[in-house]
Amino acid sequence: MSTNSVTLYLKAEQNIELQSEDVYLKDIGKLTCTDENILAKIKTIKLHRFRKEEPQRQVISILKVIEEINKIYPNVSVENIGEADILIEHINVNKHKSPVQVFKIIFVSLIAFFGTAFTIMAFHNDIGINQVFSKVYKMVMGQASDGYGVLEFSYSIGLALGIILFFNHIGGRRITKDPTPIEVEMRVYEADVNKALIETADREGKMIDVH
Repeated sequence: MSTNSVTLYLKAEQNIELQSEDVYLKDIGKLTCTDENILAKIKTIKLHRFRKEEPQRQVISILKVIEEINKIYPNVSVENIGEADILIEHINVNKHKSPVQVFKIIFVSLIAFFGTAFTIMAFHNDIGINQVFSKVYKMVMGQASDGYGVLEFSYSIGLALGIILFFNHIGGRRITKDPTPIEVEMRVYEADVNKALIETADREGKMIDVH
């Protein structure tokens, strides 16, 4: 088949994490075209190689990708239906398996656990939850409470169930298929960080782009 009639469709992703130092065109997203031979060769085009002395996070413009394709197949038409800029990060897997990394995970988990517990206790202290329970008990039972009773016990269970439902997880199992509010906020935060890194690289002239 003549390359004059070939259109390559590229769906580039915004954020890519790679363990390999070499970045090939197949790594940045999904590709398809009617000529399987051309498609196979285009996938093997090397776009970048991470070196130890350079930042392990690079931004590649889609124009640079198209330029590299046209160097080999000048008559192939490239249609990008994905991102205009790709953020690529080289990940060192062995580094993340070190004892220091395990210590960091445990440390952050402890801070999150005790920090959340302190926040809940401080909130209850501010609103005077014990006084509220005492008044409700006296209104219903006609006498003052002699200690912690069914109200406190029921509230504690309800609070725990509410947290479980909010995070949509019991251990490692998801309760429903819907994403939790935390997951939604994490995706929004990730998209904002990627956008900021791409714009910063563009402004500082560090983006791998056409000349």
